[in-house]
Amino acid sequence: MGKLSGHRALVTGAGGGIGRAVALRLAEMGAEVFALSKTAAHLDSLKVECPGINTVCVDLSNWTETREAVKKITPIHLLVNNAGCSILAPFLEATPESFDQLFNVNVKAVMNVSQVVAGDLVARKLKGAVVNVSSLAGQRALNNHTIYCSTKGALDMMTKVMALELGPKGIRVNAVAPTVVMTEMGRMAWSDPVKSAPMMSRTPLGRFAEEIDVVNAVLYLLSEESDMVNGHMLAVDGGYLAV
Repeated sequence: MGKLSGHRALVTGAGGGIGRAVALRLAEMGAEVFALSKTAAHLDSLKVECPGINTVCVDLSNWTETREAVKKITPIHLLVNNAGCSILAPFLEATPESFDQLFNVNVKAVMNVSQVVAGDLVARKLKGAVVNVSSLAGQRALNNHTIYCSTKGALDMMTKVMALELGPKGIRVNAVAPTVVMTEMGRMAWSDPVKSAPMMSRTPLGRFAEEIDVVNAVLYLLSEESDMVNGHMLAVDGGYLAV
C-alpha cells in the first residue's frame, strides 16, 4: 500500500504539465486520484498512461458546471488547485476580456472548487490539505504581466484567508510559487536566451525549475510532514525572490 492509500485527491488542470505530473505522482503514492481538465483528449491520454486515475472533464470558467462536477466526487482529502491561464500584454493594452478570463480561472475557480471540497470536509468532520499553485509573479512585477501578476497576488491572499478560516477546522491551506517551469510550454516560451537571461541572471541556482521540483513541493505541503505548515507561500524559484 502506498503512503497516501485511503486518501482521495483532486488535481485541477491535470491534462498536462505540472498538474499531470502531480496527478501521476499522487497515484503512484496510492491515492485515489481525480484529474480535472477541460480538454477531453488530454484526459484520455492520461487515462491510457495511468488507468487507475479518474477523469473529470469540465471548464473551470463555468461556475455551476464546475460546482456540480466536484460535488459528485466528494469527499476529497487532498486538493491541488493547479489550473491556470495566462495572456500577456503591456499594461496600456490589457483588455477587459483578458481580465475576466484570467480572474475566472486563476482566482474565482479556486474559490469555487475549494468551497465545495472544504465545505464537504467540514460537514463530514474530516481533515484535509489544499495546495494552490501560484507563481513568483504574485510577488514580483513582470513586464507585460499586469493581469497575470494581479491574479497570482489575489491567489496568494486568498490562500492566507483560507488558511486562517479553515485551519481551525482541520484543513491546511498553502501555496507553491514557482519560477519559470520547464514544461513543454515553458520551454517554448523561455528558450530564447535573450528573453531568459535577465531572469536567469538573478536566480542564484542559475536555472529554471523542472516539473519535478514543483511536484516535490506540492507533495510536501499535502503530506503529514508539513502538518504544522499553514498559510505559507513556498517559493520554488532557485532563490529569485531572495535577490
